[in-house]
Amino acid sequence: MGTIQTRNRKDGTKSYQAQLVIKRDGQIMLREQKTFDRKQAAAAWLERRETELNRPGGVARGKGSDPFLGQAIDRYIDESLKAIGRTKAQVLRAIKDCDIATKRCSEIHSSDLVSLARQLSRTRTPQTVGNYMSHLGAIFSIARAAWDYPLDPMTMKDAHIVCKRMGLTGKSRERDRRPTIAELNLIMTHYQDREKRRPSMAPMTKIILFAIFSTRRQEEIVTIRWADLDETHNRVLVRDMKNPGEKIGNNVWCDLTPEAMRVVKSMARTGERIFPFTTDALSASFTRTCQFLGIKDLHFHDLRHDGVSRLFEMGNSIPHVAANSGHRSWQSLKRYTHIRQAGDKYAGWKWLERICNQGSADDDVTCDY
Repeated sequence: MGTIQTRNRKDGTKSYQAQLVIKRDGQIMLREQKTFDRKQAAAAWLERRETELNRPGGVARGKGSDPFLGQAIDRYIDESLKAIGRTKAQVLRAIKDCDIATKRCSEIHSSDLVSLARQLSRTRTPQTVGNYMSHLGAIFSIARAAWDYPLDPMTMKDAHIVCKRMGLTGKSRERDRRPTIAELNLIMTHYQDREKRRPSMAPMTKIILFAIFSTRRQEEIVTIRWADLDETHNRVLVRDMKNPGEKIGNNVWCDLTPEAMRVVKSMARTGERIFPFTTDALSASFTRTCQFLGIKDLHFHDLRHDGVSRLFEMGNSIPHVAANSGHRSWQSLKRYTHIRQAGDKYAGWKWLERICNQGSADDDVTCDY
């Protein structure tokens, strides 16, 4: 496979050029050459390269089409015309910090993926590990066809089966946590007091009310624009709504309950967005407040859960609830139907009247809690 040619330099010294050519079916698959000062060094290089290229996937690596998995992840993120959601991008970047990212694509086997799942499971739940493996699987599904990278989709499928059997991955656990009126009274009192003392902070009292009565997710709340509000028909255009098959560009008109519309109308038109804040700020503020008040296991997203369940408890039909929540099917909605009472849980609740009657905020605010 390899030869060494002796060449004379202008200064009278000699150099040794090691040449390596690999042919298959009469076609040159790979050609490499390197120059050395000593013949022994050239021979050692040839021996080492021949050993490397004789290994499985060796020729592909030599041709430069066998990058590290971390490089394949970067290419997937950079070249994907379909915008990648924030969560997926974060997951893929986290995988780049794992040992498997330093392996060549051709060197990755199902056992390596199972080892990755084990590594992730040290600090993550089976549901979260399953999400990580699913996002990584997107690269395995296209790498060979799109870039001729030697990533075998079957290795990921085999790893999925093993991880599931071993309990390393699992389906997301459905939450049925809903806030009680007593808990919400504590939270609203806390925030009302803070807003009085610090008028510049985000109006969390209004944001919490809107989350419940609009059934919107926090990432949707902070992106809703005044231009997307249809006051005539009591609805709002929710852009890039979360959906298993599509998120970016999935814009959906959702009805707003009278209570949600009332909260919106109490907000000042100080910018393009109705609630000009960030999801991280809202989530951190809500989490810290619950911890301070001693409220256990309550997430901001549970407000949406409560709002959707409330609509069912009020006797609304599936299509009516879906028109508010944005769900496309009964299968997606059924997990919210934890019927605990008949009628409106918030009938006579003091906070809607109290907060919305305070009027609109005077200035731009920030969530600095």
